[in-house]
Amino acid sequence: MAKWGEGDPRWIVEERADATNVNNWHWTERDATNWSSDKIKELLLVVQVQNENGSCEITEVSKVEGEASINNRKGKLIFFYEWNIKMTWTGKSSSGIKYKGQVEVTNLSDENELDELDIHVSLGKDEPETNLFELMKKEGTERIRQTLGTYVHLLKTEFTQGMILPTMNENHQTAAKNEHNDIHKQPISKPHSLQERTGVKIPTCQFILKEDFLTSSEELYRVFVTEEMVQAFTHSSASVNPEKGGKFKLLEGNVTGEFLEMVPEEKIAMKWRYKTWPSEHYANIILLFKAAAGETHLEVHCNGVPIHEEERTKEGWQRYYFEGIKQTFGYGARLY
Repeated sequence: MAKWGEGDPRWIVEERADATNVNNWHWTERDATNWSSDKIKELLLVVQVQNENGSCEITEVSKVEGEASINNRKGKLIFFYEWNIKMTWTGKSSSGIKYKGQVEVTNLSDENELDELDIHVSLGKDEPETNLFELMKKEGTERIRQTLGTYVHLLKTEFTQGMILPTMNENHQTAAKNEHNDIHKQPISKPHSLQERTGVKIPTCQFILKEDFLTSSEELYRVFVTEEMVQAFTHSSASVNPEKGGKFKLLEGNVTGEFLEMVPEEKIAMKWRYKTWPSEHYANIILLFKAAAGETHLEVHCNGVPIHEEERTKEGWQRYYFEGIKQTFGYGARLY
């Protein structure tokens, strides 16, 4: 085997621990089929839409047929994916009547843009006509399109980590930089904001939600930090450690986070995430409680929410927090 500096550089193996794909020259491939199948199911099973007629949600993903892979050639990643997907949606009208139908996506692939996806929504054969069918065909279709866009984004970010290996030049530059720092004894520190940044860098958004509750700020604050009350309004198991640095887990683990700041009756700051978000990515959520005559104004400031998850996050807070709290504890009030 040629030593470094001798022979055709395409076939030279550097003195690396892994001795793999030097300078990213050779074609390497990573199979993403199993990961993709699991991720697509995981993302689709939390799709929900609702309006004044009722709500619809994906309750089963019966078919995820296809394949996905990522190739690395000369440091360039080439993505291939092609999927046919079938799922079941279930609707529940505002009067409590349930409906069922199917959704099929036949052309999710690297050759098609997301707005070119064929998403076919149908109502069950023996189901009566319902306005929820139109809700699923319009808003449901758009939510599915956004969700599959999230899958593609995660495929190109979260799953590709480690595919581009450092080259010989990069290793030498890193070594020279470290040597320079050692000589001058002046280690370079990262800005504070960069030191705390974790997870995959993804496009994010920020927004503010507002709601009124017919209760005191003291009582409303307690609802968010008392484990038994959280279990009551989410109608599921939850664990809540109400102190700075304390962790919480809601909705069977679908929502997790950590309390960053707690000011009784006034403010709660926390890291917050859906489990389907990229690993270790959290949004920053601040709850501001503003007491008024006979009620409490609540402002929820959300920053760092993945842009594809904006609408789902807004609807999640509206459904599982605001409506859940009002229905459980009788704090109903007018909406903004």
